[in-house]
Amino acid sequence: MLKRLVLATAALGALAAPAVQAEETLEITRGEAKLQKMLEGRVAGEPERCIRTTQSRSLTKIDDTALVYRSGDTIWVNRTKTPHAIDDNDYLVIRKFSGTSLCRSDQITTYSRSGNFFSGVIMLDDFVPYRLPASDAS
Repeated sequence: MLKRLVLATAALGALAAPAVQAEETLEITRGEAKLQKMLEGRVAGEPERCIRTTQSRSLTKIDDTALVYRSGDTIWVNRTKTPHAIDDNDYLVIRKFSGTSLCRSDQITTYSRSGNFFSGVIMLDDFVPYRLPASDAS
């Protein structure tokens, strides 16, 4: 009797469970759309822990999405572990531990442009290079 009760309860639980939904359509955020446009026609390479930043180029912030660094024909993308901390209304303070390179171990804090107060921390991840395919590079 107890076995039947357990089986009946399990069957009711299965009926009460929500139906598996069809594949959800993901909405592309404005930041993702901007990044896709920047990377159009490019191919991702192997991720790297550090990138050389010897030239005086700055990072481009894409709200809630990624940090982007352009070096020659290569666009380096760091999606970070904390993309929600990336905001155009903030400025970045980068504490490098590796000289002329920017590495995932470097510390980035953000500060509000309007009030100059601390607003967050960006935790870097690997940098992914995006380059034009060999046939398009020439």
